[in-house]
Amino acid sequence: MKKIAILASGSGSNAENIAKYFNGKGYAEVSFIIANNPNAYVIERAKRLGIECAVVTKAEFMEADGIIAMLKEREIDFVVLAGFLLLVPAKLIQAYPGRIVNIHPALLPKHGGKGMYGDRVHKAVVECGDTESGITIHLIDEQYDKGTTFFQAKCPVLPTDTPDDVATKVHALEYEHFPHVIEEILHTLD
Repeated sequence: MKKIAILASGSGSNAENIAKYFNGKGYAEVSFIIANNPNAYVIERAKRLGIECAVVTKAEFMEADGIIAMLKEREIDFVVLAGFLLLVPAKLIQAYPGRIVNIHPALLPKHGGKGMYGDRVHKAVVECGDTESGITIHLIDEQYDKGTTFFQAKCPVLPTDTPDDVATKVHALEYEHFPHVIEEILHTLD
């Protein structure tokens, strides 16, 4: 059984969607959630789903040794960033090479990088007059949104769309595709 840890900073709707997707599959499960925000709703979702959850400070996360120890102690095989806003430290990437994946709410390389997350991304898409947006699922490296891309899905952006309209379309893509892509990646691991 492959064990998945999810790192999240906010609501946790993607974390819940992924956990429910793998529930009962038999070969993988979400067994641990780490939040870096003590007020993040993902903590309540984890409780409701019966998934162990830990809250860490930014300093604890950036130092990485404690996080790595928590993951190893729980025999985590794969790490998923689902709305996690901190840059993953090199030490953690080295502990889980090729086993940390992120979802970005735009078609990278456009609208990526430090500070580009959530509504900021959707606002940038609208302000630039983009005719499409979407999601990018990629491996993590030591820079924001630069890792190897596994998957992209697109949605149209109409001239009348607001950032909220774009967000709704992008969230639908996240919920539809993220669990399946994680599943595909897990099947490639030894």
